[in-house]
Amino acid sequence: MHKHNITKPLAALAGVLLACAPAQAQTIDERMLTMEDVVRLAQEKSILGMSYRNYYLSSYWSFRSFKAEYRPALTLSSDLLNFDRSIVELQSYETGEKAFRTNYSMKNDVTLSITQNVALTGGTLALSTSLNRLDQYEPNRTTSYYAQPIYLSYTQSLWGFNRFKWNKKIEPLNYEYAKRLYIENMEQVAQTAVNYFWNYASAKAGYERALKGFDESKRLYQTALTRFDMGTIGREKLLQLELAVLNDSLALSTNQLRMRTALNQLCSFIGSPENATVLLNISYSVPVVALDYEEVLARALANSSFELNQTIQGLQADEEVAQAKANRGMSASMHARFGMSGTAATFDESFATLKDQEVVGLSLTIPIMDWGLGKGRVKMAKAQSERTHSELEQKMVDFRQDLFTKVTEFNNQYSQCEISRRAAEIAEESYNIALKNFGEGTISVTDMNQIRTERDNALNNYISNIGNFWNSYFGIRKATLFDYLTGTDINIEFDKLQE
Repeated sequence: MHKHNITKPLAALAGVLLACAPAQAQTIDERMLTMEDVVRLAQEKSILGMSYRNYYLSSYWSFRSFKAEYRPALTLSSDLLNFDRSIVELQSYETGEKAFRTNYSMKNDVTLSITQNVALTGGTLALSTSLNRLDQYEPNRTTSYYAQPIYLSYTQSLWGFNRFKWNKKIEPLNYEYAKRLYIENMEQVAQTAVNYFWNYASAKAGYERALKGFDESKRLYQTALTRFDMGTIGREKLLQLELAVLNDSLALSTNQLRMRTALNQLCSFIGSPENATVLLNISYSVPVVALDYEEVLARALANSSFELNQTIQGLQADEEVAQAKANRGMSASMHARFGMSGTAATFDESFATLKDQEVVGLSLTIPIMDWGLGKGRVKMAKAQSERTHSELEQKMVDFRQDLFTKVTEFNNQYSQCEISRRAAEIAEESYNIALKNFGEGTISVTDMNQIRTERDNALNNYISNIGNFWNSYFGIRKATLFDYLTGTDINIEFDKLQE
């Protein structure tokens, strides 16, 4: 990897010592912050970076909740102090006669259950124990217990939609997508920080040139005053030089404000403490990196969130079709419970008289006439699924084209930096020669201003091209989650984020 030294005309641009804002005790380490340091600070301390971390953490806990659904759950439920003193309608078991009687009782029950969702079938299995107590206060004071020491129950939908099966397919992909998206978002933070960094570099270069131009204008004006007193130049040229001093003074003020604004934006974005002294080390060298489109595409498809998101959207579309089909036509559910139970007037006796308990049931719902509602929902889901898959194919084509454009632009950017660097050298040298000739009176103010403008434009173009190079490079990094300078994948220690 080759690097190009910064040229003499641009050497003065590297480095700055400026403040960010009002007071706070904490300060950033007072050393020269490179572009890489600015990227690191932005990812660690920027508000945008913290927002992305919180977004990832919400996805992490959502995934944890998903996994918890497939693990046994221990639940204690109770219904206590159910006091009932009212008049109720009762029917005689022997005669069938109905009459209103006073009810004066209290019920209490408690149940402890271990439940397990069965992903393969979509059912729920539970192992439980329960105890009920009934206290009757009128017409006689009695107490009875109903105990179920152990019973096993199972609930299952037949031919229905199995959400557990689909969740096991989609939720792990969603979590992997969230991790990749977080890395991409951090790369977006890096790209934004790089843009702020080079915006400041451009503003700082403009301020340095404006300061140098103002000093030169003042020097030439002082020389012209002496020559005017000696009668070697006319008043018209003296006024032109005075006007140049005034214009350069305004330009200096404007560029100083622009530089200060750019620095404040950078400091704010990287989370710099208020009143912290920031030192920026601006390097104008760029590495030689040549990218192969097919290799970049392969890395982008393997590492980035794009293709993973494509897969997730396709599965979600298929899930909608499966759900519409499952909800069409006859639906059935089965429930079964097996165990031991007993009842008695005392707690101990309720366990001594245990009997077998078997409860099995089947529930059916059969639509006789739904006017094509179920069929219509299936057709709609299939049409939406086909539309989604078509859109995903188009997105893949657009993704490839966009990546090809990015790679082409990046490969061209290095030569743009080289050309603009040489143009900046020539423009600076031409300006220095013209400045000498202007002092000797051999060129006009108009010509001098034009040469200065050409010099400024060339230097601005050079710095802009360097900024574009790094912006393009970090864009490629975001698309591939690969660092081409170190030759390694970009990874994050997610375990530390979850602490």
